[in-house]
Amino acid sequence: MDFEALKKSSALHPKPAGLALQYGTAGFRARAEQLDHIMFRMGLLAVLRSKAVASTIGVVVTASHNPEEDNGVKLVDPLGEMLHPSWEEYATQLANAEEEELQSVVTEICQKAAVNQHRDASVFIGRDTRPSSEKLSQAVVDGISVLGGQYHDYGLVTTPQLHYLVCCCNTQGQYGRVTLEGYYEKLSKAFTELIKQAPGSGELQWHLKVDCANGIGALKLSEMKPYLPKEVLIHLYNDGTKEKLNHFCGADFVKVNQKAPRGLDLKPNERCCSFDGDADRIVYYYKDTSGQFHLIDGDKIATLISIFLKELLAKVGQSLALAVVQTAYANGSSTRYLQETLKVPVHCVKTGVKHLHHKAQEFDVGVYFEANGHGTVLFSKAAETKIRQLAKEEKDAEKREAAKVLENVIDLINQTVGDAVSDMLVVEAILALKGLTVQQWDAIYTDLPNRLLKVQVADRRAVGTADAERRAVSPAGLQQQIDALVQQRRLARAFVRPSGTEDVVRVYAEADTQEAADALAHDVALAVYHLAGGKGAPPQP
Repeated sequence: MDFEALKKSSALHPKPAGLALQYGTAGFRARAEQLDHIMFRMGLLAVLRSKAVASTIGVVVTASHNPEEDNGVKLVDPLGEMLHPSWEEYATQLANAEEEELQSVVTEICQKAAVNQHRDASVFIGRDTRPSSEKLSQAVVDGISVLGGQYHDYGLVTTPQLHYLVCCCNTQGQYGRVTLEGYYEKLSKAFTELIKQAPGSGELQWHLKVDCANGIGALKLSEMKPYLPKEVLIHLYNDGTKEKLNHFCGADFVKVNQKAPRGLDLKPNERCCSFDGDADRIVYYYKDTSGQFHLIDGDKIATLISIFLKELLAKVGQSLALAVVQTAYANGSSTRYLQETLKVPVHCVKTGVKHLHHKAQEFDVGVYFEANGHGTVLFSKAAETKIRQLAKEEKDAEKREAAKVLENVIDLINQTVGDAVSDMLVVEAILALKGLTVQQWDAIYTDLPNRLLKVQVADRRAVGTADAERRAVSPAGLQQQIDALVQQRRLARAFVRPSGTEDVVRVYAEADTQEAADALAHDVALAVYHLAGGKGAPPQP
């Protein structure tokens, strides 16, 4: 390793004095002007990771649903999954090393992770549409190049597309062709096959309005349109030509504010959806005839997909285990519906996509979604092999047809990560096949009214949790207070958890009425403020 060249190159990407950042679930996120050294060093790390696992690694430059002035970076592991947790620590170490420590930190990572320095390294790079992304991805290239790594810069792509490309490359094309055309063809072919089975397909036109958050989703959905059947009319809004990324639009804005985005004219009973800034989350919504706004979030998307898969698996007649994975933020009504009505096992894990993904891998078919609209479906290798075999060889026509539908679902879903484009096509196919309107889908169950709050604290580590973040184990007495407050309301539930990124504690409460949910959230917030070292003025109702 040429440490002289590393030193020279690193001096061109200096670390701002006193800046310390942590690699979290979303990688690094900060103001764009603070990230040049981070990008350079993540180029270095990607080369080391690639040599350690003898595979291609991905680097995505994006800050997802954050404001346009921010940016960020995350690494993608060989099968399109998130970076291994032990390497998250190396990322943080490398990011925060002072100039003179860089050489020793790189050497230490090589020793600890048994990096074979004589291996070739290969890195795929992609970026979102932020004004800062092009220059920052050049810093990643500088980091890769100084350590002698090979790279392919895919330029503007959605985050899930880069995950797909990395997975295709490392499975020698088994997952799909390693090009964007390959991605569009794989998804559109599966989607077209699915909707052929829909009642009245061919003569039906169906319309969908898509808010692209003024981000990368607009560019890529436009590229994909020619691949889709002509009866599918997708209308793009907030396409990035006029307004700023994520500004009063996008999945996060719609979910948090429970209202339609700017720039999209919502007519009664029209089906609409919003992507986030890097197109890895999606939420649906509509306005009823009385003008009331209805949000259909990740929980309801997971429920629709689960209903569909459960019916198909029953038809196929194999004992394949289906399960749904949620976090504590999932609405209580969705959990109750899945467990009691649909009779599908539900597992709760800590917040963060990596925890959901990991748990979903334990089942033949694992559906996971966060309420914010990030999610996908995972099929075990054994389940996938069985389904593909039945689609080819099963003598019973009904079983064979059901297996074929499942096979197309496997090809349509992006199993590497939540993907707004893929999830949208899965939902559209299911609605078409089941002949459901958006209102009928929404009516499957009614969400319990809920409220999210955050409380400023001196130190977020004062709050410790257990049981997938559903119980507070510290400070002493907090959980007892929460239990007492919950007992006073009907169908109530509440929990608190420290933020992963700032000194705030997040409070979630739900109950049978909005008033009760609001009051419960406020009372729990006060308990956090008094017991966990609240900062500033106490929470106001």
